[in-house]
Amino acid sequence: MTKITHFYQTFQPEHYNLYLAVDRAAKQISGQTTITGTATTAEIAIHQKELQIKTVTLAGQAVPFAVDNEIDALKITLPAAGKVTLTIDYTAVLTDTMMGIYPSYYEVDGVQKQLIGTQFETNFARQAFPCVDEPAAKATFDLALKFDEQPGETVLSNMPEERCENGIHYFATTVRMSTYLIAFAFGDLQSKQTTTKSGVKVGVFSTKAHAAKNLEFALDIAKRSIEFYEDFYQTPYPLPHSWQLALPDFSAGAMENWGLVTYREAYLLVDPDNTALETKQLVATVIAHELAHQWFGDLVTMQWWDDLWLNESFANMMEYVAIDALEPQWHIWELFQTSDVPAALQRDATDGVQSVHVAVENPAEIDALFDGAIVYAKGARMLVMVRALIGDDALRAGLKQYFTDHKYGNATGADLWAALGNAAGLDVGTIMNSWLEQPGYPVVTAAVQAGDLILSQAQFFIGAGTDQKRLWQIPLHSNYQAVPQLLTQKTVNLGNYAALQKAEGQPFRLNVGNNSHFIVHYDDTLLTAILAQAETMDAISQLSLLQDLNLLAESGRITYGAVVPLLPKFANSSVSIVNAVLYQIANNLKKFVTPETTGASNLKAFYDQLSQTQVARLGWTAQPGETNDDQLTRPYVLQAALYGENKAAIQAAHELYQTHGAEPGRLPAAIRGLILANEIQHFNSEALFHKLLTAYGQTADASYKQDLCQALTKTKDTQQLTQLVAAFENASIIKPQDLRAWFRGVLANPKGQQAAWDWIRQDWAWLEKTVGGDMEFTTYITVIARIFHTPQRLTEFKAFFEPKLQTPGLTREITMDTTVIESRVALIQEQRKEIERELERDKRRVDFEHSLD
Repeated sequence: MTKITHFYQTFQPEHYNLYLAVDRAAKQISGQTTITGTATTAEIAIHQKELQIKTVTLAGQAVPFAVDNEIDALKITLPAAGKVTLTIDYTAVLTDTMMGIYPSYYEVDGVQKQLIGTQFETNFARQAFPCVDEPAAKATFDLALKFDEQPGETVLSNMPEERCENGIHYFATTVRMSTYLIAFAFGDLQSKQTTTKSGVKVGVFSTKAHAAKNLEFALDIAKRSIEFYEDFYQTPYPLPHSWQLALPDFSAGAMENWGLVTYREAYLLVDPDNTALETKQLVATVIAHELAHQWFGDLVTMQWWDDLWLNESFANMMEYVAIDALEPQWHIWELFQTSDVPAALQRDATDGVQSVHVAVENPAEIDALFDGAIVYAKGARMLVMVRALIGDDALRAGLKQYFTDHKYGNATGADLWAALGNAAGLDVGTIMNSWLEQPGYPVVTAAVQAGDLILSQAQFFIGAGTDQKRLWQIPLHSNYQAVPQLLTQKTVNLGNYAALQKAEGQPFRLNVGNNSHFIVHYDDTLLTAILAQAETMDAISQLSLLQDLNLLAESGRITYGAVVPLLPKFANSSVSIVNAVLYQIANNLKKFVTPETTGASNLKAFYDQLSQTQVARLGWTAQPGETNDDQLTRPYVLQAALYGENKAAIQAAHELYQTHGAEPGRLPAAIRGLILANEIQHFNSEALFHKLLTAYGQTADASYKQDLCQALTKTKDTQQLTQLVAAFENASIIKPQDLRAWFRGVLANPKGQQAAWDWIRQDWAWLEKTVGGDMEFTTYITVIARIFHTPQRLTEFKAFFEPKLQTPGLTREITMDTTVIESRVALIQEQRKEIERELERDKRRVDFEHSLD
């Protein structure tokens, strides 16, 4: 492959005049781009991808050019270096790839319509117009947009529209910004709008397939988020407006285009009359995440994609900081503990995982950087550690200086550490570089040896891993005063344990608050003391204890056989985060049992026993005055009762379905997916299957669509599963943006796994063509690796994916996921019999207790 260089080195754009004419009917784009900038050499290159370049002119005179598709280049020969203004005329095709400029499809009253939108991150602006498509190549932009306009249609962009002449919409000049943040959209839209205290116009836009009331929740969160950030960052929002747009077809979750943020409909639109609290929390954090970017990522942008974490890690932390301030009764940091934290800890324990900061050049590999568990979740946890070390006053002061020094420009990780370190009077960079530059994380072993309490650190692996003697600067957050703030060496002796314990009067613990990115392996002496008081510990401490035991069992450092007896101790907790980690561990036990065996039967009985008291306490429907924890806990325990094949639960769900059978979408959203899945699993028929599949195609409610997908993929009817697999490539039934969820659902179903696995192997070329340039593409491999757990499937996985190891962007994922499956297969072989014995023992204990009743 030709050596990849940064085009900004030879040409630095200052301003673009963009004219785009879009013909939806013909799926054609005609464009003219005029770029003013400085050429440092006479030979320059500008990015283009799949554009048909007609002419390149300088001062009205044609100049020589050549297209190099291998490096997405338009190579131009100038008379001389210096300040130039180039005009490029071109055409392009409007595609359905959900990248560049593309159509979204939706229906209103049975009539199919189109909404045109854009997605330019990471490097797809070059598919829309010639440009230097690199983050550092910031410039100002004037956009003129023409399209086959129909009466009443709305057109949006980063900046306000200034005028419309001869059907051409002209927008105000942007501030200095990167190409990947340019955005526009047009179509038949509706909106709700308001204004912040500082005068920023805020709006939420969607197609008219949705009820207008579904825009109100997002509008309120967006307005208050901007007001919060202006105060927290001590830096004004820099644009006149902030539009939030729901796109019916969107490959990512959301995208922080400056002034025109785009979202999947599921992450913006909320039915105020029937939406689960969990969904509201998710939508609120997504909105807050994207609006955090308007400063951190948009105003100040990473210099290059290797510092992607600067954008995403920070926004991931700030979404929780913001929503915690806006909706304190939600205790939103608990969501961080049950979503981001376990995702980061699981992924980051696999040998070969990327570090948060990763060197990258090839455009095909840039999208692979968007590892949600690392760049988003681990990076956010890394910044949570910084926040805990320096405090909010220093954090805010450092950020204000960071924005002042780098606004409308670019920065690196070192710039952020310098600003925060200066504000805190602490060498933040030295502490954090051990987390930023190194993959993985440590396990801190706490043990009593010869009477002394010894702490030691080593890299933690799930599965095989090469110990490279890495050391981290670990914020220990202990409850004992004798423990240092940071563990910076391999081992430390804290002195006589008995004396320490007597002085403190409580069991020894590390990572109190669970904010540092490590886990703890307590020896038997220390663990026994903790477990003796476990049921009275605060919820975060209980979560942290169970989380660490789960990971230790996954790694083989302890056995799941030792963890199973502990779970009933926490089963009646009224705190949702404890139930979340409890059932995460219980779900991990499923891989150790074979369907329709005694082991599977005993596991179902274990689930039934775990959930029994909670189901009786909470019931199926919300009660007046119940807590947020009750609302969030109910789905966990009901799902457990259904998996446990509790007859009363199965019947109760069936009766609820019958009550709403004419309109299943009106079922309570918090439990709707469970009820529909129960109906498909236990009361299925061709008529029911057809009814729910038809409902999937007809509803515009993204939350309801997710519930229907969850239910339909659980059918035990192999013909119905074959029908679903046949629909994978039919965009009129399953949109490409939703395909991964359907594929995962069928693959996880023992009755459908073979059909789904055959499909992806046979039609890999189709999948690659349809979503291959998308940052979600590699996650299809991740999905497979999370499900496969037998030697046969491991062999088949390797046979199919190892020949693809050299494919740019796939290498790391294939290598890691092979390790993931290998470690799971080995773990099952090692621990299956012990777990089966433990489940059998629990079953006999429960049966004995029932015999005494």
